[in-house]
Amino acid sequence: MKKLILIRHAKSSWSEGISDHERGLESRGINDAKLVSLSFKQYQLLPNKVLSSAAKRAQNTAEIFLENLKIDSNIIEFDKNLYDFSGENLIKTIKAVSNDIETLMVFGHNEALTYFVNNFGDRYIENVPTSGLVIIEFQVDSWKYIYKGETVKIIFPRDLRI
Repeated sequence: MKKLILIRHAKSSWSEGISDHERGLESRGINDAKLVSLSFKQYQLLPNKVLSSAAKRAQNTAEIFLENLKIDSNIIEFDKNLYDFSGENLIKTIKAVSNDIETLMVFGHNEALTYFVNNFGDRYIENVPTSGLVIIEFQVDSWKYIYKGETVKIIFPRDLRI
């Protein structure tokens, strides 16, 4: 069985004069990423590998999760192909993961993440929000054969705020 943990980057800053790729997180984004990562921590599901878009906002979100979950930073890989909005590169990247990886964590962007969860999970999600986390399990031994899995957990910041 393969477990996929998908996380949309946290809310980013829209400061003028910065390229889209270089946008960092705004304070609400930092707080939401901390909130979701700490909520997720209770499930004690640690990845064997972490992939993240090379965009600064995705990297910053990944760093918050790794710190809060005490995940070894040696297992993260920043991939420019995950700076993807259609979902095509996201699917290709996930399907190319080594089969010795049982649990994969991926930090990416919308619309790619919403497209992926609705095509590969079994629950419709209108929009994966910033800092949103979705876990899908696949009853396969190879990432290249993932198709329709089971959406087993959804953690969105709005559901955690007091």
